[in-house]
Amino acid sequence: MKKNFNLKNIKLTKVKGILKWLYPGIGIKRWIGLSTFGILLVIAGSLSLRTEEYWFVQLLDAIVVVSGIIILILGIKRMMHSFIMAVIPSSKGTELVDILYQKKQLGRGPKIVTVGGGTGLSVLLSGLKEYTSNITAIVTVADDGGSSGRLRQQFDILPPGDIRNCLVALADASTLMRDLFQFRFDQSSELSGHNFGNLFITVMTRLTGDFEKAIKETSKVLALRGQVIPSTLNNVALVAQHQDGTTTEGEDKIPKAHLPIDKVYLKAKGASCATPEAIKAIEEAQIIILGPGSLYTSIIPNLLIKEITDSIVTSGAIKIYVCNAMTQPGETDGYSASDHIKALIRHSHARILDYCILNIGEISKDALKRYAQEDAYPVVNDTKKIESMGYRIIEDDIIIAKDVVRHDPLKLAKVIISFIEEV
Repeated sequence: MKKNFNLKNIKLTKVKGILKWLYPGIGIKRWIGLSTFGILLVIAGSLSLRTEEYWFVQLLDAIVVVSGIIILILGIKRMMHSFIMAVIPSSKGTELVDILYQKKQLGRGPKIVTVGGGTGLSVLLSGLKEYTSNITAIVTVADDGGSSGRLRQQFDILPPGDIRNCLVALADASTLMRDLFQFRFDQSSELSGHNFGNLFITVMTRLTGDFEKAIKETSKVLALRGQVIPSTLNNVALVAQHQDGTTTEGEDKIPKAHLPIDKVYLKAKGASCATPEAIKAIEEAQIIILGPGSLYTSIIPNLLIKEITDSIVTSGAIKIYVCNAMTQPGETDGYSASDHIKALIRHSHARILDYCILNIGEISKDALKRYAQEDAYPVVNDTKKIESMGYRIIEDDIIIAKDVVRHDPLKLAKVIISFIEEV
């Protein structure tokens, strides 16, 4: 008796689930009705066509069948488009076949792991997502400045800023949603300096009780082409030891010290353990990309986690370092491309990379003058020195050099994907 009652409940639940598709506002009923009408036309026309002897009536029946097929196809097409629009709002105005083709092609793209943080990594991600959805961004959590630093102190959470930038970069959500996550409150508000996306991740962390879970839930909201993973879930602080023997603690403070850096290390309660998902992504990767971004405060902090470095070194993936186009004041003053690589090796392992991507694009004189005022200069491409170290070089024009000199997301992604296809 009890078993029969359970079966009835299961059947009732299934019926209710089916009926939900008829709820108002979903935008499905009309297309279900149209498809049904098309089926009825096909059936009616086919039955009449079989029994009718007069050719002109048969012709009309054939027209009915063809019309039914067209209506059926249209109904199914619009129904599928409604489904996709519900899941991928950013696809509005795009042909269904283009959406399906894009999703299929992106799903077949290479498995890429990027390692870094800051603006540089988000720029790279925004370009790569046009070629593949198999992207994992491993992001540093050592940030302690600005909105992230304030939230970190106040709520005792990991800094959300770099994570947010990468989430937005990989987002397949609407432009409005992306702009919302990047919205910064002005000085007239009590939330002055805070970013909506940072606040959103903070609230999600408090609700879920877990920073990693908060990122996953935020990823669903933004409909990511890929995934974003913190390099560690430990609360870490970045410390720089300068060449004069002094130390500076805090990612935000290190460049402001304007002292040559000897090495950097992580300060934490106990050992800094890598996020298991990060290790898994590295093990499955076909390409691993370091940078672009701040050498000591965005890229290297990830490599200071031994498990991450060991996984990259033992990986059979192609390992590429994207060198910065300009030196960074207080961090890489006077550094050539080989100096950047030496710093990476010194903090990790000699087999941390195979290739180095260098910019050969021209920077305008006006841009150079503006950067010189801030003691920032183009990174010298000492290619022979890099080759003598055992690393191969990829050179190309990969920058946008207008008001700000930065990597062009599409140019950089194209260079990487083209190189992979040739290897």
